[in-house]
Formats: sequence, C-alpha cells, structure tokens
Amino acid sequence: MKPSSLSLLKFLRTRDSPLLRIRTMTITSNPPQVRDDLLCSDQQQQSDAQIEKPPEAAAPASLGAPGRVLSIDTRVEQAWAHWKKLGRPKYIVAPMVDNSELPFRLLCQKYGAQAAYTPMLHSRIFTETDNRNKEFTTCEEDRPLFVQFCANDPDTLLEAAKKVAPYCDYVDINLGCPQRIARRGNYGAFLMDNLPLVKSLVEKLAQNLTVPVSCKIRIFPNLQDTLNYAKMLEDAGCSLLAVHGRTRDEKDGKKFRADWGAIKEVRNALRIPVLANGNVRCIEDVEDCIKETGVEGVLSAETLLENPAVFAGFRTAEWAKDNEGEGYVDGGLDQGDLVVEYLKLCEKHPVPWRMIRSHVHKMLGDWFRVHPQVREQLNAQNILTFEFLYGLVDQLKELGGRVPLYKKRKIDTLQESP
Repeated sequence: MKPSSLSLLKFLRTRDSPLLRIRTMTITSNPPQVRDDLLCSDQQQQSDAQIEKPPEAAAPASLGAPGRVLSIDTRVEQAWAHWKKLGRPKYIVAPMVDNSELPFRLLCQKYGAQAAYTPMLHSRIFTETDNRNKEFTTCEEDRPLFVQFCANDPDTLLEAAKKVAPYCDYVDINLGCPQRIARRGNYGAFLMDNLPLVKSLVEKLAQNLTVPVSCKIRIFPNLQDTLNYAKMLEDAGCSLLAVHGRTRDEKDGKKFRADWGAIKEVRNALRIPVLANGNVRCIEDVEDCIKETGVEGVLSAETLLENPAVFAGFRTAEWAKDNEGEGYVDGGLDQGDLVVEYLKLCEKHPVPWRMIRSHVHKMLGDWFRVHPQVREQLNAQNILTFEFLYGLVDQLKELGGRVPLYKKRKIDTLQESP
C-alpha cells in the first residue's frame, strides 16, 4: 500500500556553511490525514529548521585505511580498542522505526542511556536523491551513536553508509527485522536465507569505511546455526554484534521469552564485543542479563517507549501494583514530566508529528487508562501543536490521580534510626 503523502526531508549541505538545514516538502491528497508527516516546526511556519551538525569526526584511530584487508587478530584488537574508547556503554537504546529519533535518544540519555541506535534507514531510499528523505538528524551530544541501515545490495549500502559515517560511531546492518515489510523488501531477518549476501554486505562496509561495522541479528531455531551465523559475521568484518534472543518467527515479545542461553553461547563463541536484546523490563533485568550472558551491554526497545527512565532505575506504576512490598516508592517523577521534557527536545530538534504522537500515546498510556476521555481528545486532533500537547499533560494532572514512576528506596531509609 502506497502512502497518501511523502515527506521529503532535504539535507542540504552548502559549500559556504557547515550547517545541515532541513526543508520539508509534502505531496498530499488528503491534508487532514497527513499532518503527522510534517516536521513539528512546520506548524510554526518554519520552512527551514536548522539542525546542529556535529563536528567532523576523525576516523577512529583503531581502524585501518579503507580497502585494506586486516587479519582477524588485528580486527578483533581494533574492535575492542574502539569499544573501550567509547566507554564500554552498558545501557543502550535499541533501534525502533519512527521511535528512536534524536529527541527521544536525548531524553533516554538524560535518564541513564549510554548509547543509542537511530531508527532503521532504508539504504536505497537514503541514496536515491540528495533529499535524504529519511528522518536522520543528530547533534554533538548524540554519542555514542549507531546508524542502522537495512539493505540487500552491497554497493548501495556502502553509498548510504559513507554519508553518515562522519556523524556516528558504528554503521549498523539490520539483520533482525522480522516484519512482513522486510520479507517483501528482502532485508532484515529474511536475509538469514541468503548468507552469502549477508557476508558480502558486511565485507563491503568493513573494507571501505573508516568507522566500524556492527550487525543486529535474531537467532536461528537451531543453536549451531546461530553460532555459525555469528562466526561468519565476525570473520566478514563485523566489529560488534547485537543479538536479539528470539527467532524470526517469534515476533511477539510478550508471548515469547528471549533466549539468554543462546546469547551466552554466541558471546562465548565470538572474540568481538557482543550485546544482548530481549526480556529487559527494568534495570535489574539489565544487570541479570549481563551476569547471565557475559555480554558487554543490553539493548531496550518497547520498555523504553513507555518509560524512558528505565536505565535510571525507575519502574512504572503497573509494575509497582503487582510487586508491592519490594521496597519501591514514588520516585518523584512521572510520565507526564517525561512527555514535557520530550516535547521541549522536539521544539529544539524538529521531528515529524507522527513520531511525537506515537511517543505521547506510549508514555501517557497509564494515565490514559485512568482518563480515557483525554486519549480520545488526542486521537481526534488531526493537527497537533505543542500548545495542545502541553495542555493535554496539564489537563491530566488537573484531573488528579497522578501516576508516578517508582524507584527503589535507599537502603539507609529502610533502617530505623538508633
């Protein structure tokens, strides 16, 4: 199904200015239904929104010259040197389509995230014109950063990767998307059926970029197939591997538990840094996963959408209701506060309204269950504005029944005074 509109975000680099400027063009056949495709700055009638461009990044000292084929020992040594240079981040925002955009990454960073992935970018679409009609923006504070692409052609992938390499710490290949659109487009987890192509994608980037290549995969039903797959990626030049502990057919994270045992086996079989993805609902899950699997860090996706403060130790009210008596108290923060912080970041770093709408729905989910009439107001609002959204949060707070986030009580507060 073709969308009724196409929002083209033109990233224009001039010879005279180091700034990247974004201009939005919208082709529309039904305006009320496509307003969410506009940049949030368009509602303020800004045809051009300036987005900070990070300083030109020098090629990582750990990497060799493009085109040079390095020995496996040298590549492993360089992979670890680069990872350590980044501070060995443990708490990482996973790639999420339309949801791990710049303002959300920065919000998660404020609350404990130590690295983040961009949403998946389609390499062919990214390179078709100078418009860069995928919403890729970044800024100086947005590091360490993985820029993720889906692809099925090595040359096209390399062309796209070269455009973002100066602004990131890894170029990541999406080998894990299990959705039908990935099947139709022949990318993501469906490349597990064509391992020679996967190998060529990794080799093309590893031999021609000055920034490391990372990959994100799902596991095979058979453990040995998973280990062979991971080893092939390492041999092809992958410098870091993120493993989602579910198979391609296990799409429902609530129905299928991620297999940490399989992730542990991959970690033990490889020499490069390995990250884990799956079964992360709270900060304790992160620590348990690292302890059980031996990975360097853990990715979180769905949990962060509802609670961007997960990595700072906050838990949702829904969790607290089911776990009374475990030493958790009102943390002095709620999702309404997080929405306000997110909106302020969006005012500074414009993104399409559809992303903002999605985040507001996710973060205020607990509040909307108490006051469903306010959710209906949001659903009925075809044209969003910041004024409307700030007012929505104010209305929820005025209605009462604040829904706090919870944090573990400090040990010393549990002890009685002498």
